[in-house]
Amino acid sequence: MGKYDFDKVHNRRGTSSLKYDFGIERRRRDDLLPLWVADMDFRLPDEILDEIKDRVNHGIFGYTDPKDDYKKAVSEWYSKRHGFEFDDSYLTVVPGIVYAIAVAVRAYTEPGESVLIQEPVYYPFSETVELNHRNLVNNQLVNNDGHYEIDFDDFEKKIVDEKVKLFLLCSPHNPVGRVWTKEELTRIGDICLKHGVTIFADEIHSDFVFRGYEHTSFMTLDEKYKEILVLGTSPSKTFNIAGLQVANIIIPNEVLRQKFKTENAASGYSQANVIGLTATKACYEKGGEWVDELLEYLEGNLDYIREFIKEKLPQIKLIEPEGTYLIWLDFSDVTFDYRDLRRLIEDEAKLWLDGGIIFGRQTSLFERINIAAPRSIIEQAMEQLYEAVAKRNQ
Repeated sequence: MGKYDFDKVHNRRGTSSLKYDFGIERRRRDDLLPLWVADMDFRLPDEILDEIKDRVNHGIFGYTDPKDDYKKAVSEWYSKRHGFEFDDSYLTVVPGIVYAIAVAVRAYTEPGESVLIQEPVYYPFSETVELNHRNLVNNQLVNNDGHYEIDFDDFEKKIVDEKVKLFLLCSPHNPVGRVWTKEELTRIGDICLKHGVTIFADEIHSDFVFRGYEHTSFMTLDEKYKEILVLGTSPSKTFNIAGLQVANIIIPNEVLRQKFKTENAASGYSQANVIGLTATKACYEKGGEWVDELLEYLEGNLDYIREFIKEKLPQIKLIEPEGTYLIWLDFSDVTFDYRDLRRLIEDEAKLWLDGGIIFGRQTSLFERINIAAPRSIIEQAMEQLYEAVAKRNQ
């Protein structure tokens, strides 16, 4: 037994939880077990909550900026966990990674210019590009017998043919669960450097890497890549504080940094959420042991799902995840119609998952499942799925 209890089920209903309280608004029903949006059902430990409570008890919440102790906490986390340090001047605090991507799209491209993504990928990537009136270019990831890989020939061809200015990298990758290797990232960096493409590396899931794999931050690669690098980091996934709206954007190149800061100012954003800053500092200073135990627990959830599928649902293919707490399931041997798949998942299994079609048209027969929940919830979800599939096979 560890120090922290991840088995405890916390009632999140009635808290304006996007995950639990918006079934009627988003699905026109409220009878689905939600394992969709990427937030966790785990409570922060008291040592972090006490820091937040102390700040709340002060009772004054005026404009606030990060001081040196905040920057030190962020820097030390990434130094100890991911092997890189950065100058304080590189850091810009913003409300979130998606916001930062939107800022980057406007800062580094003009309307009509091209931005490259790799589908299937976190759907705000494409939304942010298209809603800002840029040309969306896709370098489709290749599913090689359950292992997703990059088509580097297509990657470079698309950059050249479409005159790509900005590449949005998801690392570790959501939803396919790849933890990109140093060799893969180096090849990406070389191609982008060769063609003058700025890289926005979204590393928000970097603290979730499973046994046998290791996250390589773009910041740890050759110094030359820092000339084209914008690194997106945030405690929001690691510590489940997305609602406190803090992300830390690290930009070594001064020209890129000033362009980002200018566009950020043009968006009307200045001081960060005071409670978010307090929580971030407390998480990075006091949350290491909690994160370590959390990762072990998530691996246990993954082990359970892997065995369950093997024994009871062999027609569903698990794309073996290397990282993130989101797993990617292939239902192409269950049904050939994504509308029928939605009926299976929602009407028959009574689950609320993220359908693969929102991550890219070629993955309409996939589902993304959030496994960051107490084991009993995961067990309930898998049993409901099994019963729905079994009933169809009767």
